[in-house]
Amino acid sequence: MTDTSPGSPTSGHGFETHAYDVVVIGAGGAGLRAAVAAHDAGARVAIVCKSLLGKAHTVMAEGGIAAAMGNVYPDDNWQVHFRDTMRGGKMLNNWRMAQLHAQEAPKRVLELEEWGALFDRTTDGLISQRDFGGHRYARLAHVGDRTGLEMIRTLQQRVVELGIDVYMECTVTDLLRDGDQVSGAFAYWRESGRFLVFQTPTVVLATGGIGKSYQVTSNSWEYTGDGHALALRTGASLINMEFVQFHPTGMVWPPSVRGILVTESVCGDGGVLRNSEGKRFMFDNIPEFFRAETADNEEEADRWYDDKRNNRRPPELLPRDEVARAINSEIKAGRGSPHGGVFLDIASRRDAAFIRRRLPSMYHQFKELADVDITAEPMEVGPTCHYVMGGVEVDADTGASTVEGLYAAGEVAGGMHGSNRLGGNSLSDLLVFGRRAGLNAAYYAGRMGSARPAVSDQAVKAAAEHALAPFTDEGGENPYTIQKDLQDLMQRLVGIIRKKEELEESLTELQSLNRRAENLTVEGHRQYNPGWHLALDLPNMLRVSECIARAALVREESRGGHTRDDFPKPSEEWGTLNLVLTESGGEISIKEQPLPVMPGELRQLFEEK
Repeated sequence: MTDTSPGSPTSGHGFETHAYDVVVIGAGGAGLRAAVAAHDAGARVAIVCKSLLGKAHTVMAEGGIAAAMGNVYPDDNWQVHFRDTMRGGKMLNNWRMAQLHAQEAPKRVLELEEWGALFDRTTDGLISQRDFGGHRYARLAHVGDRTGLEMIRTLQQRVVELGIDVYMECTVTDLLRDGDQVSGAFAYWRESGRFLVFQTPTVVLATGGIGKSYQVTSNSWEYTGDGHALALRTGASLINMEFVQFHPTGMVWPPSVRGILVTESVCGDGGVLRNSEGKRFMFDNIPEFFRAETADNEEEADRWYDDKRNNRRPPELLPRDEVARAINSEIKAGRGSPHGGVFLDIASRRDAAFIRRRLPSMYHQFKELADVDITAEPMEVGPTCHYVMGGVEVDADTGASTVEGLYAAGEVAGGMHGSNRLGGNSLSDLLVFGRRAGLNAAYYAGRMGSARPAVSDQAVKAAAEHALAPFTDEGGENPYTIQKDLQDLMQRLVGIIRKKEELEESLTELQSLNRRAENLTVEGHRQYNPGWHLALDLPNMLRVSECIARAALVREESRGGHTRDDFPKPSEEWGTLNLVLTESGGEISIKEQPLPVMPGELRQLFEEK
């Protein structure tokens, strides 16, 4: 072991070392499911998580798991779910990922139930399913409005039962390579600052998203784009990074909880959006693409809750990008709520007992954090940075990146959701592709036998020196100051509405922030040092932010989670292209790449009513 005071690493690296077949970075739904799958395939598996086991963003997915089980509406099937997913993503999804997701999601939900998940039930005893934006049928398997928490509880219990090794409060700062092949990972214990090395031929990235690059976000401190940046530095490519989802309904008051998620289930259970004039403004914001299936008046919208067979859904249940843009327009037009949002009202439409039964977390969240009783008064909500559709470019069937031995699943992987993710598809995505990535990582490691790639002492020393650099510079930049400036920049110039001049300005400012970040200074020692932790996270945040801004500047159209004020409509040309980003010599390159061609039998689904 090395001394915990600042200084150079010892020779011959001398750090705590562990060997595994598969190392999973991240302990949310995707990471836990990948670890279970890899273990079941016979691999020696470790989970490395930045925070505590069980504290994952999966628990924030309150509404449910999207799966075409047909428990409420027998007409639902994987083909309809596939079509909804593709349409929600504005046809930019990787069709094969969307197909596999729709086909396998029901099996993954039933698997959770077998492992002990306690879902809400229909009167017939089947798993209950609720409505959500963008889904034609009620298909979200749920546990009140705490579905993500139940999913994490179940998967976490499974991991513990199987005896899988878990390294909590441990952060990976670098992936190690032997030539073009992954050979390990370099990490540190957050409590002590001591370094450790994982020797492994396969790594599964399940690190989640990038939300802490933005000022107003539902994401907590862990979401600093670590997996995205690790993949780039290791030689993998990122895809669809311009598409950032601003969930339409985050808390806007009090300031201490600004951005915390308000589940879409509120609208699914009857809640409506109103501006300061009391007008239900979503009727004025129905895109032509969804007009045939969206109610255009109050009477028809309300009738849908009683007789959903008419399929004319309330406009509040449009895909999230459409609702977020409409809310943003109302606020900018001066028709917002007192604290800069709009009103989400379920109190005037459902009785108090119904609300407390169906939305217990929301009731307590507003009561305890904002002193608002949602059974008696409306909530103030507004768009909050919630999810990034872009991520590591992976093979649809295996989750493999373009680097040998590197896999990705969940929010850190791109392609599945196209330009916009439907609510509820996140949890099923984690289950379907977490399993696939874990299985294939284990198969890959098994095929290697004893011919494992080597971990270079030189590479380990370089990673340690890089991690310790903030202690050696004096009189440099404070990482908290740079993070604050970055969040302001991204919110102001690369937010929900974008334009060329502002994106160009953002790239100029990002270059300045990158130069400042080369001279970070932290004080104290490595034990319990959050300033040092942020100094190590900050380059990841800056790199991912640059990817978002560069891709947003190149894509000259508006689609899904990417809205250009200077190109307000979708483009037929851009509807056939993905943007792929790579890093070489510290520089980001971007290229256009045609979408995979969808088979004829799947294309026919979009010709049906």
